[in-house]
Amino acid sequence: MKTIKDAVHDHIRVDDFALSLLDTPEMQRLRHIRQLGTAYLVYPSANHTRFEHSLGVYHLAVQALDNLGVAGIERDEVRAAALLHDVGHTPFSHNVEDIVEEHIGKRHDEVDDVLEGNVARVLEDRGLSPERVASLIRGEGKYGQLVSGELDVDRMDYLVRDAHHTGVPYGTIDNRRLVLELDFVDEELVLGEGNVQTAEALLLARALMHPTVYNHHVARISKAMLKRATERLIEDSVRAERVRRMDDHELVVALRKNEATAETGARLAERRLYKRAVWKPRDEVSDGALDAEPRALEREIAADADVEPHEVVVDVSTPPRMAETEASVVVDGEKKPLERVSRLVNTLRKVSEDEWRFGVYAPEEKLEDVRKSSERYV
Repeated sequence: MKTIKDAVHDHIRVDDFALSLLDTPEMQRLRHIRQLGTAYLVYPSANHTRFEHSLGVYHLAVQALDNLGVAGIERDEVRAAALLHDVGHTPFSHNVEDIVEEHIGKRHDEVDDVLEGNVARVLEDRGLSPERVASLIRGEGKYGQLVSGELDVDRMDYLVRDAHHTGVPYGTIDNRRLVLELDFVDEELVLGEGNVQTAEALLLARALMHPTVYNHHVARISKAMLKRATERLIEDSVRAERVRRMDDHELVVALRKNEATAETGARLAERRLYKRAVWKPRDEVSDGALDAEPRALEREIAADADVEPHEVVVDVSTPPRMAETEASVVVDGEKKPLERVSRLVNTLRKVSEDEWRFGVYAPEEKLEDVRKSSERYV
C-alpha cells in the first residue's frame, strides 16, 4: 500500500494492483495531457493533468464502493475502470477529440484497443477481463454508472479539481456527501432520500463552470485554432491514429514542424491568439451560417476578405448537455428524475441556451477585413 499526496483529496491510498496500473506507459502518458486543454492560456495555473484527475476519480470510486458494500472481482473491475477511464484521451483532452473521431471513429471512452499489451497483462494477472473493464469505462452495466453516468465520480472530481487549479470558486461541491449518498434503486444509480439540493449543487457548479472556464471566449478561440491546425496536420502528413496517442508536447512539436501548421503552432506556443471578428447569440445568426459546413464557410469568408484560408476560423457553440438533470433522486421513498422535483433545472437550461455563441476568429491585423466579410454570411 502506498499513499500519494493530492492537491484536492489530500492523501490517496493505492495498493500494489493500482500501482501496477499507474506504472504502465498508457497511464504515465496522462502526466503530459492537460486536463483543461488550452484553458491554461486563460488561467495560468490550469496545468493539472489527466493523470492526477484519474487518481482522484479512483479515490472517489473506492469511497463509493466502500459505501455501497461492493467487494470481490466487481470491486477490482470498477477500481481499474476508474483509474483507466481517461487512457483513451487525445492530446489536449477534449480539444481535438472530435477531429480524431472523424478519422478513426473512436471517442476517448472507447478504449478496447488501448487496454492491450501492458495494461492487459496487469489486469489479467489480477484475474480481470480487459474487455469487461473497457465496458465499464463506456458506462455499461450497473457499476459502469459509477464511472460514466449522470452521477459518476468523474465529474465529482473534475469540477472540484478544475476550480482549484483555475482559482475560480464555482466548481465547489460537497463530493464527500455525494459519494456517501449514492445508492442503487432498480439497478439505477441514484441519490438517496433528502438529496435534491445535493444534486442541484452539482448541476449549479457545472452551469457556472461552463461560461467561466470551459467556454471562456479565449479558451474557445485557442481550442478552435488547435482543432483547425490538427485537421490540417492529419490531412497533410500525420495519421489520425498517431495523433490520438500523442501527448500535448508531441502535438505542439508536430504542428510547429509541419509547414501547413507551423504558424498556428507558433501562435499557440507564444499565445498570439486570434481575436473575435464575430461573437453572436443564436437569434442574431442567419440560418445559412448555422446550416453551413464550418470549413466551407471559412473559405468563403476568407476569399471575400482576401486573406489566407487558415486566417479565418468559424466556431459554432454546442450548448452543454446537462446530464445531471437526467439523474434520479429518492423523494418520499420514490425514485424521481431530478428535472421533476427541481425548479432550478429549467432555469439553468435557459441560462445555457442564452450563453450560446457563434464565433468567427482572425488574426488581429486582419480582424476588420474579416469582420466586414463575415457580416455578409453570418
